[in-house]
Formats: sequence, structure tokens, C-alpha cells
Amino acid sequence: MNGSLPAFPFAALIDQQPLQQALLIAAVDPGIGGVLVSGPRGTAKSTAARALAELLPEGQLVTLPLGASEERLIGTLDLEAVLRDGAVKFSPGLLAQAHRGVLYVDEINLLPDTLVDALLDAAASGVNTVERDGVSHSHDARFVLVGTMNPEEGELRPQLLDRFGLMVELENCFDPQVRQRIVKARLAFDLDPHGFRRAYAAQQSDIVQQVGAARNALPELSFDDAVHEHVSRLCIDAAVDGLRADLVMLRAARALAALDGAEAVTVAHVEQVATSVLLHRRHAGDVRSEADAASQETATRSTGKQTGSGQPDSSNAKPDGSTRDWGYLPPEPAGIANVKSVIPLAAKKR
Repeated sequence: MNGSLPAFPFAALIDQQPLQQALLIAAVDPGIGGVLVSGPRGTAKSTAARALAELLPEGQLVTLPLGASEERLIGTLDLEAVLRDGAVKFSPGLLAQAHRGVLYVDEINLLPDTLVDALLDAAASGVNTVERDGVSHSHDARFVLVGTMNPEEGELRPQLLDRFGLMVELENCFDPQVRQRIVKARLAFDLDPHGFRRAYAAQQSDIVQQVGAARNALPELSFDDAVHEHVSRLCIDAAVDGLRADLVMLRAARALAALDGAEAVTVAHVEQVATSVLLHRRHAGDVRSEADAASQETATRSTGKQTGSGQPDSSNAKPDGSTRDWGYLPPEPAGIANVKSVIPLAAKKR
């Protein structure tokens, strides 16, 4: 972990089940595209992100500061070395440092769009590519992206919102008993951080093993027609743009099934992830019935306001001059069982 202060244990977070679930799903399958956490100040957004890093193989937490340049984020190429020595000299940036860990971006809504583009592209693909004047260098950048924002300070553009895999919206707590539990836990941690962490050591170890086992089991899990049909219905009812929501929902449900140690992805897993997938993609004028809406909202405790989702930018041109398909959700192997064939009959007869 970066820094000398110990992190508040992930297992000790109180009344944060939707956030913990979303973060663990992203830890199992970072290619989902990261987690956007929206909420007012003092709702444990940064605490949860730091706690998550401890659960990953290298325990690496990298923070992107406000005001960071694009080169600081993606790295730099020494073009003079290419001309002089014929070899690419690459100086890694924060994306390289975050490999296999957590890249935490506070107030992500205040970053320039070009930086958010680069963050989301690397988070989804697991690869960072730097291109300058016809010279390029790529390296692995498989990390869990956790972006936080206070909606009072401005929103992300719909095109960027859609590219976050999951979103959780936190609210101020007005339950006296829950507030007291949270405050008491924080005071106990501040008084004796190491003793507090020892009390949760066994639970922390269990979560680490759970995440590791889920990552290993991920490629073997399958989903059938019933799961596909339910995902399609939820996305259509939410009037989302495109098919990104469908793909993310399937992958999130699969990651949750892996965390549960299930043998296959079920409709119940879909229900548990639906809100975090649709929260930032749902159109205000969706076509759901009131009964469907009530059922959807009780499936998880993370609720929030509806926001529109726009179509991706029409131009592929990027600030670095590349024409890569930024925002593309890369293919991911997944078991598919009992799925009806979509191959036209004419093609089958050939």
C-alpha cells in the first residue's frame, strides 16, 4: 500500500453493501470498466477505494491527482532516442504503476475529458498504448478503476458515464443507530489502527481468498437463455442506448456468481447487479411500468437519480493522433449454455 498510514479494513465498512458488492465485482473482472461512486462529502468513497486495494494481489493503490497531465497518466515516449538508437524508450506513467492494483481518481468529474477517456479505455482493455508521431508502445494496465464524484460539483458527460461499468450512488445516513456504529468504528480505528485491523484480519483473509477463487472460476461460468432474456428485458425497459449495458450486466452477473461460488449465472445474480449497471444509463423517459420500477429498486440498496445516456462521439480521432476505438468493450470468454442458435437457416444449409 502507498503511504505509511494503514487502511481501514474493507470488511469493517458499515452499511455499504451496494458499494462493496460493486467494488468486489470490479476486482474479479476489472475489464467491466471500473466503478463510479457518486455521493456527498464524508460518505466513505475514498475509504472504500483504499480498502479495496489491500484485497488485490499486489495491494497497489495509485492515486491520480487533480491537475495531472496526460503524459503523467499514460507515460511518455522519447522520440529522440528512437531516431538516435532505433529503440523505443518509454517512461511509464500512472497507468503502468496501477497494473494489478487500484487506480483511484477522486473528483473524476473535474478532470479533462481527454484524461477520463484514457482512463476508461485502459480500464476496459487492460492495455495502455502510447502513440507519438508514428511510434507506439503498449504495456499491460489491468487495474480496477474507482472514480468518485460529488454531484454538487458537476456531472460527467453522458458519453463518459456510459463507459463506466458500474455506478453506485451514496447518500447521507439519517439512521441514528447506523451513524453511531460508523462513528464508533472510525474512532476505534483512529485510536488503535493496528489493533482494529487485527480484529478484522480473518474476515479480510476470507475476502482475499474469495476474490482469488472467483477470478479463477470466472471463465468456467455460463449463462443460459433465461439469463440473456432477463438482461435484455431490463435494458429495454430502461431505454438504454446501445448494447454496452447488456454486455456489462452479463459480465457483472457472472463475476457475482463467481464470488458466490455458484456453478452458473442465474437470473437472481442479474437482479443483484442490475441497478449498478443501469443507474447511470437509464433514460428519464424509460418505458418501465411502475411495478417493474418498484421491483427493480428493491433488488439492491443503491438507488439514485436517473440520468440520460448519449451516443458515443462520432469521431475516432484522439488528442494523441491515434484512431483506436476508444471506449470499446473488449471480447471476454464466457460460457454460454443452452443458447438458441442465431445462424440463419440458409447459412446452415451451405
